[in-house]
Amino acid sequence: MTMQHNKSSKNDVICSICIANYNGMDTLGLCLSSIMNQNCSIQIEIIIHDDASQDQSVEWIKANYPFVKMIESKENVGFCVSNNRMVDMATGEYILLLNNDAELFPDAIQTLYDHAKKIQTRAILGLPQYNLLTGQLLDYGYHLDPFLNTIPNLSPYHTNVASIIGACLWIPKSVWQELGGFPEFFFMLVEDVYLCCYARLKEYPVKIIPQSGFKHLIGKSIGGGKLVDEQMVTSMKRRRLSERNKVYAMIILIPGLLCYLTLFVHFICLVSEGIIVSCYRKNWQIWRSIYWSCIQSTWKNRKKLFQKRRIVQKNISSSCGHFIKPHSLVPYKLKMLLLYRMPIIK
Repeated sequence: MTMQHNKSSKNDVICSICIANYNGMDTLGLCLSSIMNQNCSIQIEIIIHDDASQDQSVEWIKANYPFVKMIESKENVGFCVSNNRMVDMATGEYILLLNNDAELFPDAIQTLYDHAKKIQTRAILGLPQYNLLTGQLLDYGYHLDPFLNTIPNLSPYHTNVASIIGACLWIPKSVWQELGGFPEFFFMLVEDVYLCCYARLKEYPVKIIPQSGFKHLIGKSIGGGKLVDEQMVTSMKRRRLSERNKVYAMIILIPGLLCYLTLFVHFICLVSEGIIVSCYRKNWQIWRSIYWSCIQSTWKNRKKLFQKRRIVQKNISSSCGHFIKPHSLVPYKLKMLLLYRMPIIK
């Protein structure tokens, strides 16, 4: 049975698919076609937030998909604000966050919905991620190391995971609202780790469904974050935002005294890493733009971060032990360094 979309009243909508778009006209066609070709029986709506694109995305969407609900931003506000705005507009019981460079398997939505009903508890759900170009399996969700670096889970039997990628993330709207959505000061990156960790602190399951899946064009939206010829390649912007936001998330989310111990060790490792990478690449712009920028941003925003921490920690249900259970104690960056040498930062 082919999926139904936007044909009935808002009360009939079960799933709101939210797509944040910035200059994505070259990938949106595959993404939207994969939604339109879903074999599912539930009513869905599609919402796209265009983040001040300059590639005629808005005109193209309106001409080819007139039933899509559009939010047109006059300025570039980032992935977090984009998704928060879409979820505010959404009328479905469930939200599916979907990247504009992701392509769903034909049974993806039905699989997510069936599992959400089967487990009879509110949960964040995800699907196996595959490389759009090669078809290679990338992960069954993620584990995390002590510093919130994501570690691909490659076992279909480990369904309880620490985090699910925001490129295809299913969440009840009521849970999203309870957690407050994405922190808008993150702008982009690590927001999915933040949301999943916060959900686990509130004792909501974060689970991967081994069946079905989606394909993803890794590194398209911001550059980097992938292996090229057995070498880690990333961009200055991606590394700067990810390092900063991981520290932000650690401050807000890690329970008790574990937070301060983790931050102490992390900043020692961060400074050491910055000096080593900058010396190895003979480029001190790496230190200034990524590592020193992270330290400065954290100090500048310390009051806001610890105020947010007090709010979050006051309302959590879990202990430190529950929080770290799906984490690995081995720093993932060290493992990647041993396997693939020093990263290339462009």
